[in-house]
Amino acid sequence: MSDRRLQVFHTVAKLLSFTKAAETLHMTQPAVTFQVRQLEEQFNTRLFDRTHNRISLTEAGKKVFDYSGKIFELYAEMESSVRQMTGEISGVLSIGASTTIAEYMLPSLLGAFKLRFPDVSIQLKVSNSDGIVSMVENNTIDLGVVESPVGNKNLVVETCKTDHLVAIMEPNHPLAKKPTLGYGDLLQYPFICREEGSGTREVIADSFCTTGSNDWEMNISMELGSPEAVKGAVEAGMGVSIMSRATIRKELRLGTLIAVNLDPPMERPFSFVHQKHKFRQYAMEQLLEFAKEYCAEHQEGAGE
Repeated sequence: MSDRRLQVFHTVAKLLSFTKAAETLHMTQPAVTFQVRQLEEQFNTRLFDRTHNRISLTEAGKKVFDYSGKIFELYAEMESSVRQMTGEISGVLSIGASTTIAEYMLPSLLGAFKLRFPDVSIQLKVSNSDGIVSMVENNTIDLGVVESPVGNKNLVVETCKTDHLVAIMEPNHPLAKKPTLGYGDLLQYPFICREEGSGTREVIADSFCTTGSNDWEMNISMELGSPEAVKGAVEAGMGVSIMSRATIRKELRLGTLIAVNLDPPMERPFSFVHQKHKFRQYAMEQLLEFAKEYCAEHQEGAGE
């Protein structure tokens, strides 16, 4: 039996989509369908039910999916074990990061990692914090990096650094000259925030609730899907916001934004998230150790 057929089937079963599987595997959809049909012929049974443009696993498909996951995990364990014996560090790692971590923290970290371990290939997926946790839960990625609390007790969460958030506004704003701002000061002005599911939005809401600042009663005027969009709106004088100080370094140098410290300070952890019982490749162990060292040396990080 071809390993490729099993790999294609496993990807389709995990994503429950031939189209998404084709994109993930860099194949055409007809090629994915052909591989799955060959596997079905091998077992002489259907592995998927196809109805109304949706697919689901048959009982036989569920059995094959379960065993294929164990097979690929054993393959990875065998490969990692042999490479560890020979001192070779290589392989493909799938990492997910929330939007701003991917934009402001990971490029330099992964660049430094690749210089040390050039034979390791890294695939990066970007989403908000909720999306990254979901990918870890579904085994879509090997490792997630997020900046909001993770409620799933079956996942391992390891804090790597602390991020500091500040209030931001355009230079001529009435709050721009103040040395510090209380949370209540920001309630008087239109507030520009990230979308639901964003780690930054969750941290801001939690901070307001825990300090008794009349709960989450910001005058939200805009919800935007990226840090760059939020900064652009604040620069245009459309409102105030709260962001990681490290994400606005360029704007502070150019003088297009003003950052004011919050009282009490608003902080959040950056955390690595991975499955508790999933086997980790040797390359992943090296990445985790490298990332912890890197974060310790670069404590002023950026967040979503």
